[in-house]
Amino acid sequence: MQKPIVGILYHPGESGGEDERTEERHSHELYLIEWDGRPPHIHDFAGITSYDVGHRHRYAGTTGPAPSGVPHTHDYYTITALNQGHTHILRGRTGPAVPLPGGGHYHLFAGVTTVNGLPPHIHRYRGRTGNAHP
Repeated sequence: MQKPIVGILYHPGESGGEDERTEERHSHELYLIEWDGRPPHIHDFAGITSYDVGHRHRYAGTTGPAPSGVPHTHDYYTITALNQGHTHILRGRTGPAVPLPGGGHYHLFAGVTTVNGLPPHIHRYRGRTGNAHP
């Protein structure tokens, strides 16, 4: 017996002028509650950015949820620790799941922070998430 996907479908209001194509304005977002009878899972992640303009930043966060048991990625978003009077935003999507020998999985991620600080600059980052948890 197949188990259904349970979630909430969100339809944001349309905006824009009459000359915009309907397909470009129309969107839906699905917030998963269950996939194959299981709740979606998340991962913790943490690390240190590259050393640029005389400093680096620590960061930590939790990914967005994703279904278990299927190929998937996770969105992530966090703000670095304050250093040299400023912070940066890390935002992106992980790579696919990488199985762990004892069960579970992790994801790799990498990117570039937002521009901030004096002088304005970025930092690079990369890492791997922890194992999945509900």
